[in-house]
Amino acid sequence: MSMVVHVAVGVLVDTEGRVLIARRAPTSHQGGLWEFPGGKVEAHETVIDALRRELTEELGVSVQSASPLMQVDHEYRDKAVLLDVHRVTEWADEPRSCEGQPLAWVLPSKLDEFQFPEANEAIVSRLQSGSLDE
Repeated sequence: MSMVVHVAVGVLVDTEGRVLIARRAPTSHQGGLWEFPGGKVEAHETVIDALRRELTEELGVSVQSASPLMQVDHEYRDKAVLLDVHRVTEWADEPRSCEGQPLAWVLPSKLDEFQFPEANEAIVSRLQSGSLDE
């Protein structure tokens, strides 16, 4: 199996309990599916630094408060990923699509209406179980 791709993932939760999801570009790995925002942790970064950078690049927000939620190890046929998932409870600025990707605020109970990459299914289950704390 190839090297594991370490990914920082942010679950942004608004005051109504909705979470923010974004649609992957059609040309990307798992293209067209919905995901929680985030991206690859670079060699010189901590997970929280990567999360802050990725959410600034993707959503134009500045993360002010985030706490670890869970880790997901998943092997696809073509790559392995380690998702380092953080619950983001405070941020500055309104999330917007900086990379042209569709965004949606969705109640956890409605996440089944969207298609996610397999690795994200554990996150969806966790959110739907109502346990957002470690």
